Amino acid sequence: MFTNAQRQVERTGRSGTPRDKYLQDLVTQFQNATDEESKEKIVANLANFAYDPFNYAFMRQLNVLELFLDCITEPNERLVEFGIGGVCNSCVDPANASVIVQCGGIPLVIQCLSSPVRNTGANC
Repeated sequence: MFTNAQRQVERTGRSGTPRDKYLQDLVTQFQNATDEESKEKIVANLANFAYDPFNYAFMRQLNVLELFLDCITEPNERLVEFGIGGVCNSCVDPANASVIVQCGGIPLVIQCLSSPVRNTGANC
């Protein structure tokens, strides 16, 4: 289900973390993570947020799209899978698509087409 501002306030409550802050925390955790498994979980979580238009502006502000593109250049197939999933989930928005194209994302996505991971190829 897509989120709107009113629904987000209802779900967050008084003491909850605002969405932009939560996404910023995830990006910071990714940057500070030292093990691959933690990075995989964080990118998978970010990719799940990338399907909801409510999050698009936050993701652009936090350079999450660029983070996804960086992940698809990694040798870790799970980072590639979740990174391309994030690109796929967010590229329906014209502003996001523009960022992806400007950052050289099309050749990166094309390179992922030959991945042995089914989800990676499907998301390409």
